[in-house]
Amino acid sequence: MSALMPADQRQHPLLEIARRTRVRDRRWTDAAFRWFCIATALCSVLILAVLLASIFVQGYGRLSWHFLQHYPEPDPRWAGIGPALWGTVWVCCVCGLFALPIGVATAVFLEEFPPQRWWTRRLHNFIQLNISNLAGVPSVVYGILGLTLFVSMAHLAGTPQQPFWEIGVRYYDQFWSLGDRAVLVPVSDPQAPPTLAHAGLHAQNFDGQRIDVTVVKSRRDAPQAPDQLQYTLIEGRPAGRISKSSWYHMRIPLGRSVLAAALTLMLVILPIVIIASQEALRSVPSSLREAGLGIGATPWQVVRTVTLPAAIPGMMTGSILAMSRAIGEAAPILIMAGAVFISTSPGSLVDEVTVMPLQIYDWASRPQVEFHQLAATGILVLLAVLLVFNSLAVFIRQRTQKPLS
Repeated sequence: MSALMPADQRQHPLLEIARRTRVRDRRWTDAAFRWFCIATALCSVLILAVLLASIFVQGYGRLSWHFLQHYPEPDPRWAGIGPALWGTVWVCCVCGLFALPIGVATAVFLEEFPPQRWWTRRLHNFIQLNISNLAGVPSVVYGILGLTLFVSMAHLAGTPQQPFWEIGVRYYDQFWSLGDRAVLVPVSDPQAPPTLAHAGLHAQNFDGQRIDVTVVKSRRDAPQAPDQLQYTLIEGRPAGRISKSSWYHMRIPLGRSVLAAALTLMLVILPIVIIASQEALRSVPSSLREAGLGIGATPWQVVRTVTLPAAIPGMMTGSILAMSRAIGEAAPILIMAGAVFISTSPGSLVDEVTVMPLQIYDWASRPQVEFHQLAATGILVLLAVLLVFNSLAVFIRQRTQKPLS
């Protein structure tokens, strides 16, 4: 057959052998690279499985309802992670409520509403440049920023002990009567010293029931009846200042509170949410936007009914990654809050808070083996919380996903 071919189309036997060798080498290279990628992925999964298995073996024996509900104690047998668990839930929920709408709105502004004038183009470029730079800033820098801006408001609006504005809290002076009963006197000015000027009119007990109080100058003037001694106070006795706050308690500055921690974490994950939302919006075909504008819809109607529903899956993927980072962050909260031992769960947005990464770090840094086991149990609980948040985001993505048609 080759003898019948023209001379210019015939191949030299050596050239044919070289061509086949090159093909065989390319196939071997392709197979070797494929197996290298498979081996790398298997090694990564194997290392992760070994770490999870070791943590599970160390911490599973400590996992119980008591551990989930109780507060930390010096004795590892009775220590729990309850305040840190609920603190993490509070902080992450509030952080998501702030970060996700702001991040999505910023991405929509940057991608769907192009600038028309020179100053809007400058503003657009300035915002985009800062978002790209903030995505690479270490989280500890955000902790310092949150400590200065949210905790103390740079001392421009009072201090957490002497707030500039406060709502949802009542202050009381607690006195001990001659009958060893606690008597609460409402305080109109939290900065005023304890006084008994109006104790007979406004005193109450811990249950909030109004009581009649008798104020005497010395014990010699006190009544003799035992039931009257229950609510008899001596003028000049020292008192303690306590407070009762509602769930809507709010103050400025925020102090080392849930809201300050959530806003600090919002700054950490906001660039991630914005960049992921921008990429999701860019993946929507431009033909869908042109079709919406062609039938007379306004740009906002196109964004609301066409672009956003089509980009929600990608946005939720970015939100999952952002919230996963927020749940595991410890450095910003450590700088901003600085508290590890808190015996009560948050009841309002301005209550002091600790989170599970801080508690796990505290247990892992101690030399006793029992605390290391508690740290492993805390890691299991942290992973469970992370899976719950991610599952919720995946569920929302599946329910809101619409086909591109």
